[in-house]
Amino acid sequence: MITRKSPAKVNLVLRVLRKRQDGYHDILSLMQRISLYDEMEFRLVGAGIEVNCPGSTLPEDRGNIVYKTVETLFSQVSSFQGVHITIKKKIPVAAGLGGGSSNAATALVTLNEMMDLNYSPEELMKIGAKIGADVPFFVFSRTAWASGIGDRLHEATDMPPLWFVLINPGFALSTKDIYESLNLGLTKKRIKYSIQRFRSVPQIVGALSNDLECVSLKIHPVLSKIKELLIAHGALGSLMSGSGPTVFGLFGSETDAEGAAHELRKSPIGSVYTAHSI
Repeated sequence: MITRKSPAKVNLVLRVLRKRQDGYHDILSLMQRISLYDEMEFRLVGAGIEVNCPGSTLPEDRGNIVYKTVETLFSQVSSFQGVHITIKKKIPVAAGLGGGSSNAATALVTLNEMMDLNYSPEELMKIGAKIGADVPFFVFSRTAWASGIGDRLHEATDMPPLWFVLINPGFALSTKDIYESLNLGLTKKRIKYSIQRFRSVPQIVGALSNDLECVSLKIHPVLSKIKELLIAHGALGSLMSGSGPTVFGLFGSETDAEGAAHELRKSPIGSVYTAHSI
């Protein structure tokens, strides 16, 4: 058996550039993995796919992204091998933190290793792109600017260490619904954008932005209050991650983040987590 950590992510920048003919959206996003993890256990067996998510409401059949990922991988290699996977969830579900995509990427990378499939990271990223827009990022395993639908990745170098306090209010938001609510028209115009380079925390704080916030905050005004609460407890900046509803505050040090989290846990605002960039 092999055990792997499967990390969450936050979007420090998320620009939605246009809606595509295929229904996806072209984006530009600065994506950062963080030290909030699910734990995944892998055990090869004679045949079949079994996915267990103890203590979670996630499906354990083809409705689970990890099950779908393994099926996709096995169909490509004509495998008669089987696998049992147990996912111990700590990352909130449908929370804008990429937990499902991370689990899928961890499954691809781990099974590639366990079964000696010899796929390159680039090949695994192409398989991952068919499963979910954020999967290639987690296969890439580095802080990155993501463009296209999230499948074109450029490493973001020289990033400073970051500390986060995350608050999940306890309700789910549909990524599909949030994107559709943007009401972007189809366009074939050439996309123009520039990729910034950040070397300090203040630079990152000044750049924090998420085009999806306007939709999610309108649906759930409590998210605005959570942002204000994080700032009141010392966050240098605050932003919703992905399509939400998780909101994070960016802090200058571990001490500041842990202190704020200790106080915030006294409020009935949801689940509070601390994490650092990885």
